[in-house]
Amino acid sequence: MARRYDPERSRRIIDAAVAVVRERGIAGLSHRAVAAAADVPLGSTTYHFATLDDLLVAALRKVNEEWLADVERWAERYDPAVGPAGQLARWIEELFAGDRERLVLEYDLCLSALRHEAVRPVAAEWVDGMVRVLSRLVPDPAAARAVVALIDGMALQALLTGRPYDREGTRAALARIMGEDGYGGPSGTAR
Repeated sequence: MARRYDPERSRRIIDAAVAVVRERGIAGLSHRAVAAAADVPLGSTTYHFATLDDLLVAALRKVNEEWLADVERWAERYDPAVGPAGQLARWIEELFAGDRERLVLEYDLCLSALRHEAVRPVAAEWVDGMVRVLSRLVPDPAAARAVVALIDGMALQALLTGRPYDREGTRAALARIMGEDGYGGPSGTAR
């Protein structure tokens, strides 16, 4: 029997890996589960992605690309009248009010880097991408990294505890990290 050419098979396998992790978590990821979800033969998954780490890397890279594209779109809508800390606090609130399952998926994949060394560079790409996008609002690279760390910490706490979001507390914390005077400008500037 002739082999059927399927240029989209690799992409479908990656999409299926993301769907499996979304539904079952990292522990539920297997070549068999992904093959079933992608409706491809089991051998196709191992042909395109020899190991589960290869599947994790591809899934995280796909999720990262989507996440960073969303952050880029958000950054393009930046409202200077609100100020960077206020704008970020508002965005974080939108993030937490959005698709909780998506946040769980993103952090599940990203945190898989703790146990899967092959995934670490992709997780680092995500952090660097966030810093790159946020550096438009936070020009100091160290402060931009601290903002990303604060967002990650807050997201994990929100996912783990379900506590309500405090926009003003977040804005104040961001303003301190970013050196703002609390009114959207650098410390010491009048509005």
